[in-house]
Amino acid sequence: MNIGKSVIIKGELSGSEDLTLEGHVEGRIDLKDNVLTIGPNGKIKAEVFAKAVVVLGEITGNVTASEKVDIRDNGSVDGDICSPRVAIAEGAHFRGAVDMQRAGAKAPGKPATPAAPGQAQPLPQAQKVGA
Repeated sequence: MNIGKSVIIKGELSGSEDLTLEGHVEGRIDLKDNVLTIGPNGKIKAEVFAKAVVVLGEITGNVTASEKVDIRDNGSVDGDICSPRVAIAEGAHFRGAVDMQRAGAKAPGKPATPAAPGQAQPLPQAQKVGA
């Protein structure tokens, strides 16, 4: 499906097919099982949730993709990205944080690496021998 550059949407946009946006969207975009393409004329001010996001236009807001976020040449993202794969082309603009933690990885707050030198580490429980 294609939404032309003269179209303005305010609110929540959801669907179950791949979507190309050339217009303006403000609010929330929810295409969890599909590909969202922001065309060169697209200007998005929204929280974005999709399987994959290809950015040729502008997104202002956080982007969450279950597979990949691809910011192409002249594409722009101002917001945080959460996706296992992220590609940013030369000439693209990005300002925000990137979280590339894969599904099934350790939960936040539980360090995946040993404590740094000088940090206290829990001692193993002493076992009582004989009684």
